[in-house]
Amino acid sequence: MTTESAPAPQASPREAVPSSMLLHAPRRTPRRGPAAPAGNAARGNRHLAVLLTSDAVALAAALLLAPGTVRPWWSIVPLVCAQLLLLAHCGLYRPRLSPAALAELPALLGLALLQWLVTTEALAAYGSGGEPGGWSAVCAAAALQALLLCGGRAGAYRLNRRRAARNPQSTLVVGGGPAAERLTAALYERAEYGMRPVGRVGPPENPSADLRTLPVLTTAEDVSRAVVQADVRHAIFLRPHEGEVDPQALAALLTGLGCRLWAVEGPAADSAGPGASAGADHLWGFAVRPMAAPPKTAALMGKRALDVVLAAVFLVLAAPVLAVCALAVRLSDGPGVLFRQERVGLHGRPFVLLKFRTLRPADAHESATRWSVALDRRMSPVGSLLRRSSLDELPQLWNVLRGDMSMVGPRPERPYFVTQFGQTYPGYRARHRVPVGITGLAQVNGLRGDTSIEDRARFDNHYIETWSLWQDMCILVRTAASLFRFGGS
Repeated sequence: MTTESAPAPQASPREAVPSSMLLHAPRRTPRRGPAAPAGNAARGNRHLAVLLTSDAVALAAALLLAPGTVRPWWSIVPLVCAQLLLLAHCGLYRPRLSPAALAELPALLGLALLQWLVTTEALAAYGSGGEPGGWSAVCAAAALQALLLCGGRAGAYRLNRRRAARNPQSTLVVGGGPAAERLTAALYERAEYGMRPVGRVGPPENPSADLRTLPVLTTAEDVSRAVVQADVRHAIFLRPHEGEVDPQALAALLTGLGCRLWAVEGPAADSAGPGASAGADHLWGFAVRPMAAPPKTAALMGKRALDVVLAAVFLVLAAPVLAVCALAVRLSDGPGVLFRQERVGLHGRPFVLLKFRTLRPADAHESATRWSVALDRRMSPVGSLLRRSSLDELPQLWNVLRGDMSMVGPRPERPYFVTQFGQTYPGYRARHRVPVGITGLAQVNGLRGDTSIEDRARFDNHYIETWSLWQDMCILVRTAASLFRFGGS
C-alpha cells in the first residue's frame, strides 16, 4: 500500500520553521557517522539485484533460444557474465530516477550484435562447434537478445517503481522560488519516484497559497538535525540560493550524512545557465543529474594505504636530509628546530602541523594571523633556502603517517584564515571534504604562497570531484619535478 504524505504544518512565510517541525516521515534509527549511507545503499542494492537477475535470465534465454546458431553449453555462463560486465561498463546499471527500457534498446541492440559477432568468430576459430548459420542468424540472435533484455528491464523498472512508491524516502529541496514549489508538487503527486519532501533549504519566502508549506532550514545546524530526525536520504538542488549555507559546503555536509544528491538543470531550475546536459535523467520533466560524490570507502582505504607506504618509505630515504636540515636550523637559528602550528583538516577538525622552523614569530598572535613571511627580513639564509626548496615541509611526512594529512589533497590552513576565507570565497569550506595534503592540484599549477584563494578553492574542489589514485600519482610526480625549480614560498 502506498504511504501517503502527511500535511505540512503551516508557518509564517517570514520565519524559518525549526527542524523539529519537519513533515512527518517514517521513524527509523537515526544514522550517524560512516554507517549513514546504509539506507540508500540497501534500496540501490535491491533495485540493482532485480535488474541483474532480469538481465541474466534474458541473456541465458537468448543464448539457448537464438535460431541458426550452435554453441557448447559450457559457454553460456561466461558469455552471460561477459555481457553483464559490458552492460555495466556502458553505464546501464547507473542509478536513474526515470529509467526507460525502450530508450535503452539501441544500446542493448548494439552490444548484443557486438557480443554475437565476437562470440561466433571466436568459437569458429577454435573449432568449438560455434559456427554461425550466416549473418542473418547473427542479426536474428542479437535482435532476440536485445528484445528479451528490453522486456525484462521494463518489468524490473516497473517492479522497482512500485517498491519505491510503497516505501518513500525523506527528501530535502534545496532552493526556492516557483521551481521549488513545482518540484515539491511533483514529488507529492508522483509517488513512483520514492521521494517524500520533508523540508526546504534556503531563505524564507512567501509560498503559493495552493501548495503545502515545507519547513524552511536556513543553517547547517538545522540541516544536520533534520537529516537525523527525518531520516533524509535524498537532496535535490535547484539553483544557488542566497541563504546562510554555502551550496558546496551544504553538498559536502549532506553527502557526509549519507544523502544522495541530485541537481536540477536547464530552464526548469529557474536558472540563467545553459540547458540540461546530454543524456540527463528527469524527474517528471525536470532535467536532473546525480551530483558528484566523494571517493567511496574502498577508494579512501586505497588512498590511505598509499599514503602510509609512501610516507614511511620517504621518511626512511629522507632521514639523512632531515638530519642535515635539523642541524642547519639548530646552528643558524638556535634551539627549537621544529615549528608546530594548528591547522584545519578533514571535516574542519584541527591538528598540529609540523615544519622545520624558518622564522621565529614574535608571538602566538603573529603565528596564527600573519599571512606570509616569504619576504621577512628576520629570516636567516638557512630558513630562506629551506622555504624556497620546500624542504621545510618534510616533517609533514610524520603528519601523513599519523593520519592527520594525506600525501595529496587541499593544503591545510590556519583556523583564523579558514574562518575568513569561508565567509568570502564560495566553496572554500567544501575543500575539507577530503583529507588535507602536503601537495595538491592547486600547488602543482603554481597556486602557492601569496596567490588567489578563490583559484585555489576552485582547483581543490575540482580535484575532489575528479579524484582517482592515478591523479594522485600524477600530482606527486609533478611535485617532485617542481622541487628542482626552487618554487617554494
